[in-house]
Amino acid sequence: MDKFVIKKPRKLQDSSSTQDSYLTQDSSSTQDSSSKHVRVDVNNLPSDPGLRKKISFYHPNDRDEIRIYYLQKKPCQPYEHDFPQTKIGGLMRRFNPKWFKEYESWLEYSIEKNAAYYLYCYLFRQDVGMQFGGDSFVTKGLNSWNKKEKLDLHVGSVNSAHNQALKNGENLMKQNQHIQSVFVKQSNQDKIEYRTQLNAVVDCIRFLLHRGLAFRGHDESDDSSDKGNFLELLQFLADHNDVINEVLQKTPKNSKLTHPDIQKGIVNAVAYKTTNAIIKDLGSGFFSILVDESCDISIKEQMAVILHYVDKKGIVTERFLGIENKSAFYVHCFAHQLQLTLIAVANKHTDIAEFFSLVSKIVTIVGASCKRREFLRNAQLAKITEALNLGELESGQGLNQETSLKRAGDTRWGSHYRTILNLILMFSSTVDVLEMIGKDSLLSEQRVEARSILSKHDIHILNMEEIFVVGVRPRRNAPQITNLHHYRVDLFFEVIDLQLQELNNHFSEVTTELLLCMACLNPSDSFPAFDIQKLTHLAKFYPSDFSETNVLALDNQLQTYIVDMHSNDEFLELKGI
Repeated sequence: MDKFVIKKPRKLQDSSSTQDSYLTQDSSSTQDSSSKHVRVDVNNLPSDPGLRKKISFYHPNDRDEIRIYYLQKKPCQPYEHDFPQTKIGGLMRRFNPKWFKEYESWLEYSIEKNAAYYLYCYLFRQDVGMQFGGDSFVTKGLNSWNKKEKLDLHVGSVNSAHNQALKNGENLMKQNQHIQSVFVKQSNQDKIEYRTQLNAVVDCIRFLLHRGLAFRGHDESDDSSDKGNFLELLQFLADHNDVINEVLQKTPKNSKLTHPDIQKGIVNAVAYKTTNAIIKDLGSGFFSILVDESCDISIKEQMAVILHYVDKKGIVTERFLGIENKSAFYVHCFAHQLQLTLIAVANKHTDIAEFFSLVSKIVTIVGASCKRREFLRNAQLAKITEALNLGELESGQGLNQETSLKRAGDTRWGSHYRTILNLILMFSSTVDVLEMIGKDSLLSEQRVEARSILSKHDIHILNMEEIFVVGVRPRRNAPQITNLHHYRVDLFFEVIDLQLQELNNHFSEVTTELLLCMACLNPSDSFPAFDIQKLTHLAKFYPSDFSETNVLALDNQLQTYIVDMHSNDEFLELKGI
């Protein structure tokens, strides 16, 4: 577990600046590393070679201490890691853990960068010449898993730069009386106490994660009464365990595993193990991905990703996988935005706003009680039965289903349309209910409202070629237009213009572009919407996942991908996502 705890450098904040936890600046130092002496806490140096700073970053007085620390710690060789596969030369390849045995003394692997590194070359870089690979073996790493011969080429001859680095390391470790060597040695008791402290911290973190509780407090000082859940739970555990309490009391403040960055490191380690457990439980079965909006403790929108699958026991399972990274673009639900556009137009156009207001009143007053809803249901059933007996309606499976009047929702796509459609189907029965309310309601306000709505019942069917009239009589000096012109131009066309304006307001350029690019992945009818240029453009929105080199290689990869998909019979008859 300790390799995960020190996976990323911690950061300490003071009133003047922020420095990595393994770097402590002298008061007389300057910003340049060559002119300031930065004291190093070697116990907090990162283990993962992909996260280390160059050895030249550190002050010359501290470099030997750092070298000895890493040489004693041995190369970072995570044998049990599930090494990811990469498509190279048309085949899926990955790092071979057997190479650890072959190059046991110096070969390292970075989980963060999925690349191989060379310990001695990193530690003695200033003595290394232009051996095969140059600086890439120290800073970028090797990930050409199909070219193992590069390892041997890097080693080179007896007098190669790599072997010179090995010799420098051996000479340094022979200095048994070296003060730095004594400083970094840990006794067995130190390791036991460290593990005791680490286990206590991990137990507290697991408890808080399991219950979804926050970690931090407003004031985490020793005298504070609100240190936060994590520190208070750790103290509670120490109060009831003498061994843990003794370790916490004797541990120096700069070695306590309570810094927020260490908490995050352990949480990341737990997340990594949990993800592997979920994948193992999933096996090779099918799964779906549920993505939804979620707010964190600061009320900031995040994107939660959940796996939905049937496990090996046949039980439908949902597992929270994680929160999307900083490259995730939040796109509001397409259907919700279309519905909100409709609502916005309804509120802007007087005639449409009046129409939806009337529909809302009808639905509200007719469905105000169980008695009225039952009356409406029985009246509709009687009319359908009568129409079937007269042959006015056809019978059959799926026909003449029971309907009801439901209030439209502002964010439910199609709810207004379904409300209006149901009102048309149940119009005659709805009139019967309104007439009943107008006669028998105990509340005068509802009787008046029902009669007011019924006054609009007998609507005159207009001749579209006649002159449009507002109200009973035409207005003086009003333009002479036909009913057809009014409803087509002044109403329909105007609404279309408003719709276009609202769509532009609700859908930003980036959102629209993302939707268009993602539509290229629609597998319906064997991927007719597939577009390599748009998908390459989509990859550029995610610089953390697609480097410039990845984007250049993506064109060829997508061409291979679409050839494979077009030759797959499973996509030939597919009609939807």
